[in-house]
Amino acid sequence: MKNIVKKNIVIPIILSAIFISTTAFKNDFFEIAKQIEIFTTLYKEINMNYVDETNPADLMDTAIKSMLDDLDPYTRFMNEQDVEAARINNTGDYTGIGARVKTQKDKLIIIEPYKDYPADKAGLKAGDEIIKVGDIMVSDYKEDSGNLLKGASGSTVNVTFKRNNNTKTATIERAEVEIKAVPHYSMVDTKTGYVVLSKFNRKASAETSYAIRDLKAQGAERLILDLRGNPGGLLNEAVNIVNLFVPKGQLVVTTKSKVKKYNKQYFTSREPLDTDIPLVVLIDESSASASEIVSGTLQDLDRAVIVGARSFGKGLVQRPKQLTYGTQVKITISRYYTPSGRCIQSLDYWNRNENGEAVRVKQENYNEFKTKNGRKVFDGGGIFS
Repeated sequence: MKNIVKKNIVIPIILSAIFISTTAFKNDFFEIAKQIEIFTTLYKEINMNYVDETNPADLMDTAIKSMLDDLDPYTRFMNEQDVEAARINNTGDYTGIGARVKTQKDKLIIIEPYKDYPADKAGLKAGDEIIKVGDIMVSDYKEDSGNLLKGASGSTVNVTFKRNNNTKTATIERAEVEIKAVPHYSMVDTKTGYVVLSKFNRKASAETSYAIRDLKAQGAERLILDLRGNPGGLLNEAVNIVNLFVPKGQLVVTTKSKVKKYNKQYFTSREPLDTDIPLVVLIDESSASASEIVSGTLQDLDRAVIVGARSFGKGLVQRPKQLTYGTQVKITISRYYTPSGRCIQSLDYWNRNENGEAVRVKQENYNEFKTKNGRKVFDGGGIFS
């Protein structure tokens, strides 16, 4: 116990030294150092003197998460498993059974088995409920049970699952899985191409570009870009998607922060794919972040018609910062603004109500902006047509 405590005293001291050299913290350094010292002393006393055995890691995890919960839901601590999950989300590559899975307390629900990947080949279908992986009951597993499905390429895993109240088993051979940003594209009629963009990972713009080129080769004279359910992702990929439809050198998004180095403007940097093809962008209440940068920018530039429900309204930008022992903290560093100057953030996490809940920006407080051709658009509540 004492060795653990010594280690946890040294780490805040090292952090204090780092803070001294960081411009953003210089003015507040004394207060930061004071609070770290108070916390270190408290943490030591609790671990050494509490009546029952304590788990230093659990206490620290609770303390960190409680602190970050006071900010916004996007600023969060990421342990090694979270870091790996973020890498998979950004790159689209991992080794596993090849399915999108939702983790619940006592089961793993198959949301989508990726076509021609192991789960699909083993006969699993959307809605199947995995209750046992190997000899381990999901309900008894205390950590992230989704990790039970991961493993080396070529290894096998036996799963027990329920389908329509019937219990079934399957043996799945794990493989390297590539999660496509564009899971589907097709011609909906002889002149209309349709592209589904489900996430903004590092392959998003390349896959979207390929899909559009193929559709145009099939005779597409107009396009539908479907961003419904797309939660966002990499900001640079959002800029690249916009660049497919607008000229080089066009302002796409501006980020603003109290930290000067995060105040940036992002412009298109490549020759476009097609600046004239008629374009409709589909959105819904789950279209967020990078999806709103794309739809909002194309709307501001009068380059696309927006169709669908009001988008989520996430106008905040996060960046991961490396910590020790393979962990990270993902921090909200700035707000983003579309070319017309609007920020579409809908929830105000910094002025909460009496219950501590973030409040939605009221419609009477929306500000009016103008598109390139003078149409009215508004901030404060997502993107809407």
